[in-house]
Amino acid sequence: QVQLVESGGGLVQAGVSLRLSCAASIRTFFSTYAMGWFRQAPGKEREFVGAINWSGGITDYADSVKGRFTVSRDNAKNMVYLQMNSLKPEDTAVYYCAAVRSFGTVVGLRLVTDYNYWGQGTQVTVSS
Repeated sequence: QVQLVESGGGLVQAGVSLRLSCAASIRTFFSTYAMGWFRQAPGKEREFVGAINWSGGITDYADSVKGRFTVSRDNAKNMVYLQMNSLKPEDTAVYYCAAVRSFGTVVGLRLVTDYNYWGQGTQVTVSS
């Protein structure tokens, strides 16, 4: 059983930074899971934001956030983070944390169907 709980969302102005956290409750080793971040804006499909492999050594990002967002993890604390800098109004969405058991590269794990477990999401609203 895997449970994921996101936190850290809120209402911010464009240009500022925000860090989202995802706490994972996993019966087996958290370090055996690749972790992803997705977002869903109103009226749009859920889209890939970024992902990190089991060790934290490999990351992958959507072009829309590359250079602004950073995914990191702390396996000792069962935590994953999404550092978001230079936020834009178009970053407004509900942000979801996702997990899949994987020892492979995280590059290419960009589909919703690539992940088995999901959190409930946290709202991020960026005002102009």
